[in-house]
Amino acid sequence: MFWNIQIISGFCGQGLDQENTWYTHNPELSNCFQNTVLVWAPCIYLWVLSPFYCLRLYCHGRGRLPLSSLCSAKLLLGFFLASFGFVEFFYILLERRQEIQQHLVFLLSPIIRSLTVVLAVCVIHWERMRGCRSSVFLFFFWLLGVVCSLIPLHAKVQLAGLSPDIVRYLAFFSYFALQLAQLFLSCFADRAPSVYVVCASRLVFKGYRSPLQAEDLWSLREEDTSEKIISDLEEEWTAERTKLQQENHLSTSIALGSRLPEQAQFLRKIQKEQSSGFCLLRTLARSFGPYFLNGTLCLMVHDAFMFSVPQVLSLLLGFMKDEDAPMWKGFFYASLMFLLSCLQSVFNHQYTYTCFTVGMRVKTAVMGLVYRKSLVVNSAARRTCTVGEIVNLVSADTQKLMDFVVYFNAVWLAPIEVTLCLFFLWQHLGPSALAGIATVIFIFPLNGFIARQRSKLQVQMKYMDGRVKLMNEILNGIKILKFYAWEKAFLEQVLGYREKELKTLKKSQILYSVSLASFNSSSFLIAFAMFGVYVLIDDKNVLDAQKIFVSMALINILKTPLSQLPFAMSTTMQALVSLKRLGKFLCQDELKPDNVTRESFKSVFENGTFSWSKDGPPCLKSRISVRVPCGSLVAVVGHVGSGKSSLLSAMLGETEKRSGAVSVKGSIAYVPQQAWIQNASLQDNILFGQEKKESWYQRVLEACALLPDLDNLPAGDATEIGEKGLNLSGGQKQRVSLARAVYRKADVYLLDDPLSAVDAHVGQHIFNKVIGPKGILRDKTRVLVTHGMSFLPQADLILVLVDGEISERGSYQELLNRNGDFADFIHTFASSERKECLSEASQRGNITVVCHDCSRVRSFILKLDDTVFLLTIYFWLMISIFPLSQQVKLEMYIEYFRTIGLPLIVSIVFLYAFQQAASLSYNYWLSLWADQPVINGTQLNVDLKLGVYGALGFAQGQQSCRCIIASRHLHLDLLNNVLHSPMSFFESTPSGNLLNRFAKEIDAIDNMIPDGNDRNHSLAWVLTIISLSLFLTLKSFYVATSCQLRRLESVSRSPIYTHLNETVQGASVIRAFNEQSRFIMGANHKVDHNQTAYFPRFVATRWLGVNLEFLGNGIVLAASILSVMAKGTLSPGMVGLAVSHSLQVTGFLSWIVRSWTDVENNIVSVERVKEYADTPKEAAWSIEGSSLPPSWPQKGAIEFQDYGLQYRKGLELALKGISVHIKEREKIGIVGRTGAGKSSLALGIFRILEAAKGQIYIDGINIAEIGLHDLRSRITIIPQDPVLFSGSLRMNLDPFDAYSDEEVWNALELAHLKNFVSELPDKLNHECSEGGENISLGQRQLVCLARALLRKTKILVLDEATAALDLETDTLIQSTIRSQFEDCAVLTIAHRLNTIMDYTKVIVMDKGHIVEMDSPSNLIAKRGQFYYMCREAGLL
Repeated sequence: MFWNIQIISGFCGQGLDQENTWYTHNPELSNCFQNTVLVWAPCIYLWVLSPFYCLRLYCHGRGRLPLSSLCSAKLLLGFFLASFGFVEFFYILLERRQEIQQHLVFLLSPIIRSLTVVLAVCVIHWERMRGCRSSVFLFFFWLLGVVCSLIPLHAKVQLAGLSPDIVRYLAFFSYFALQLAQLFLSCFADRAPSVYVVCASRLVFKGYRSPLQAEDLWSLREEDTSEKIISDLEEEWTAERTKLQQENHLSTSIALGSRLPEQAQFLRKIQKEQSSGFCLLRTLARSFGPYFLNGTLCLMVHDAFMFSVPQVLSLLLGFMKDEDAPMWKGFFYASLMFLLSCLQSVFNHQYTYTCFTVGMRVKTAVMGLVYRKSLVVNSAARRTCTVGEIVNLVSADTQKLMDFVVYFNAVWLAPIEVTLCLFFLWQHLGPSALAGIATVIFIFPLNGFIARQRSKLQVQMKYMDGRVKLMNEILNGIKILKFYAWEKAFLEQVLGYREKELKTLKKSQILYSVSLASFNSSSFLIAFAMFGVYVLIDDKNVLDAQKIFVSMALINILKTPLSQLPFAMSTTMQALVSLKRLGKFLCQDELKPDNVTRESFKSVFENGTFSWSKDGPPCLKSRISVRVPCGSLVAVVGHVGSGKSSLLSAMLGETEKRSGAVSVKGSIAYVPQQAWIQNASLQDNILFGQEKKESWYQRVLEACALLPDLDNLPAGDATEIGEKGLNLSGGQKQRVSLARAVYRKADVYLLDDPLSAVDAHVGQHIFNKVIGPKGILRDKTRVLVTHGMSFLPQADLILVLVDGEISERGSYQELLNRNGDFADFIHTFASSERKECLSEASQRGNITVVCHDCSRVRSFILKLDDTVFLLTIYFWLMISIFPLSQQVKLEMYIEYFRTIGLPLIVSIVFLYAFQQAASLSYNYWLSLWADQPVINGTQLNVDLKLGVYGALGFAQGQQSCRCIIASRHLHLDLLNNVLHSPMSFFESTPSGNLLNRFAKEIDAIDNMIPDGNDRNHSLAWVLTIISLSLFLTLKSFYVATSCQLRRLESVSRSPIYTHLNETVQGASVIRAFNEQSRFIMGANHKVDHNQTAYFPRFVATRWLGVNLEFLGNGIVLAASILSVMAKGTLSPGMVGLAVSHSLQVTGFLSWIVRSWTDVENNIVSVERVKEYADTPKEAAWSIEGSSLPPSWPQKGAIEFQDYGLQYRKGLELALKGISVHIKEREKIGIVGRTGAGKSSLALGIFRILEAAKGQIYIDGINIAEIGLHDLRSRITIIPQDPVLFSGSLRMNLDPFDAYSDEEVWNALELAHLKNFVSELPDKLNHECSEGGENISLGQRQLVCLARALLRKTKILVLDEATAALDLETDTLIQSTIRSQFEDCAVLTIAHRLNTIMDYTKVIVMDKGHIVEMDSPSNLIAKRGQFYYMCREAGLL
């Protein structure tokens, strides 16, 4: 150091003159210092860092910017600044030649300064060339230059009028003015500014004044958009995944060759899952690591300033002890402490901003990868990854990764910070610091052990997955649950998952409480150990204010890494689990592009064998070979489960190709057996991303018999269709699905039984106008799976499938001539259909088609004339259903604490109050100890002081355990409220919203709110120190805006889940139409919309943090300045207490408000969960004290008395004055046109809708006076849409385990499923996948029949239950119903009139009235509506 000073002194011609600078009451910096250090410091900054900055601009350029006026002004000012230095150089060279020999620095400093400005000008130009609109790098350069010029400025002002060199005097002021101008200009961006601090201020104030809307938020920057992020990441991940799969394939081959034992193979499987997670982490690190390292650099600079503050505090306390120290030193130390604290705050928030930005990008990237994967995952993998699990991946697991990004640096930096703290403590306390090291060594393993134990408890995620998955199925099948009164059974299943989840969560929270207790006690334990050892090992060791409070400042710094480390380790463990789960899903097998080849000449199967999974049995076998001529109509027929749908799936490439080849000519359009309808307008569902061509569009609507439906829809084809087509009937959904395919103008059409859900005459119309030889698809290749025999004569080729094999093939006439199985089948079952076909051909001509298909429960929108109400329903469906108020209501806090219970709340508050009182007391006791006089080099009563300090410290270290009572009750209330809601609630509430409540919001209540409450109890302590008014002002501004942003973010999150759910269910349709890119763009838009609300929220958090920390830094400055001014009256102990606590205020302010805000933000979850408490509910499931006989109903007689029903109050009645008596054992058919009220009768019997007037009596008992479950469990319905739940087949038949296995097998035999189930490996325990997707639609319908046979109630309602079955099976089922339900009352809502011709009576409905009721023969004789319906159906 002395050597360097000598060099500078020789260079200047004079010394640095430290005596006049530091050891004086009027300090002055020497000219040498001013012309070297102050001039060179900004120059060194720019020359050292500019190469790295320019390299960064080169690697991340965004294109050239045009030359703007702002950039021109910066360049012009730079030119003038550079010229000043050169002018000064030549002036000194010519006019002050003699001084050069004595003071060489005066000649070199202007040249160095000018060359540096030239470099700055070059950097400005390079920034423009690389598209950089604003430069923080140059801002700091100009700021440093201005700050370094302030001291020479002060000196020049003092010499005003006395300067011997007026030219250089004026030149300095001109140069300083230009520097200020450059600093001012560098505060502005060059077009399209992204100065978020200014924007954040505006946003916060606007959110305080009025509720924020989505339009008030900023657009995402290009680098934060999904398209930019995922396009860069997807290619890297694909390469990484391919490499991993090759390695796994090699290891699997070795394992198979060596025949490893089962345990070794299991370990290899676990290793594979872990490696997939690490591959994902590696890919994310390559993409986002460089930007994350920038934040890490800011954190390291922040740490440097953080450790500098205690050193300055030591100097300040030393100043307070030194009576002869000049006052300016005290003010200098106070200012320096303020400056260091401000710089610490700036770099800390820049680091946090960087981490949250990276976290947001990681979340976007992972969501994008998961969504794209869901579009290509094969059927086998799809069955292992349910919609609920996939939703959990993009909700809970992405959040875990975001937390990991924020806290990861603490894992490696915390030990370094702890080491530095202990090093500085050693300097102050000597070997006594080893006691602190021993304490830390004890705390670290404890926290590590807790982190490991908590990571093992991450099986909670498995239970959460199961719960969310089951809730998704419940919401999708809620109608079936209500019809069968199964809510209690599934409620118990959900609560079973929940109990396991809460049990695990409780253990985790107990461990977390122990960890938190160690954190609260850590600073005391370390201080107690070090101070105790220090004073006890030697009586001469005195604890004065400098030793105590500098040590406490270091220990408080030490507290941060000690608190962050366990949380960081826990977060890292959770993130590793999430990475493994994500990696496992992202590495699932995908559909192979070579499953189907595109040919330009033919569509053909060649020796094909196919299965749904690699290891599963083949679904299509015996090397199928089929050649489909171009432009031909190929009909595929066969029994239920024979492989008809599998054949179409093989042509789509959805199955696993074992052998052979499949080629398809041209583009494909696909109509699935179960129509897939989007949550969009009717027109959008038909256009499906294509441009609208009006003439073709109208032609398609007419051909698909949709024009009559458009007349009934309030907004025509612009009517918004609800989720899963909730406001369309089954037939309408199928015709919309068909219209979508027809409009596409594809080359090949794959039609999976599209006519089963429509009336016979409508099906004939569609066949004639669309599919048949004269239809608009007559020149296209059509493969039609059908159960309708009337269409077969017009087919060019018929394929007969039996058990996955083609048993016969040929034209209709060829198959008849062979007199094989097909001919026998036709002669037996198709006579009536042929008659119908001939009747249609001869009688109909150009009759206008009127839609006859069954009106469904959810078609109530079609019956309404009030357009305003429909628009209200639309906005209810598409927009958030809660108000965006500014702050969470107080009632939400009361509700949350009410669920915990007053006694527990009071005990928790008392414990925390006692903890804070003890904390304040032991700190005050330290200040008293520090001020104790020293007598003969020692302090008196050291043992007593240490004992009191220890007692107070141990008292403040207690920690109450967090409870899970609130989350248990809130989830239970939510579950009960949802399951007790009527069907109208589910029809108007998207399932994504409900699923979001059970996933994200419950997770926040489980984990985030208790965490925030733990931290908030420290607020009372902080409010005694800080300025209450400023704090509350900032808090009120911020919290109002933050809660609104949280709501906007929550509202925009639900559509992501809904879109994902919709995409997964319709993935085969999307792939068939090759619309993956459009759906990916839609997902990108929804994720970006969500991030548009999330990004301002964390920017606003940084806004709050910067403001609060600068407020806290102001408190530090005020405390220090006042302490210096009161030097003679305040003791060093009190100064140390005041300043050290004011230093903590900076961190505590942000900590408390962040915790407060987290609670406010997350209490929104309580609000969103509780909002369903006030929605309308169904009647009670059961009524206590009911006198209902156990065997009721014994006869099954039903009587309607002036019964009326409406879908909503104020609307026209859907059923009007129905009075009818159905006797026991009667078989009643219910027919009528769409909207006639057929399904409304069934809804009234099951009380899905309550009566508007009148009553329904069953066996003389008014059903309105009994519980819903008492009613619904004693009558049975077989619905049109068969719904199965994931679980065993037996559970799907008998969820209450009320029947024996023998009874179940008997029901399966009667339902013609016994042979199928017997061949399954697990038989009754066969695991059904989500929605029952691993069995065919027809088999699902038979399972629904088996349920009815098992219950065997006296009343059976059939809602076109056999539409998805082939004619042979349909005939068998009809005979089973007639025999097994002979002594029951049967009500059949019929499409196929031939199925009810032998019924006792037929009810003909029209516009909510019964217009005819009699036996079929009598009604035909009367020649009324039923007669004409039979005539249209070809039955007469």
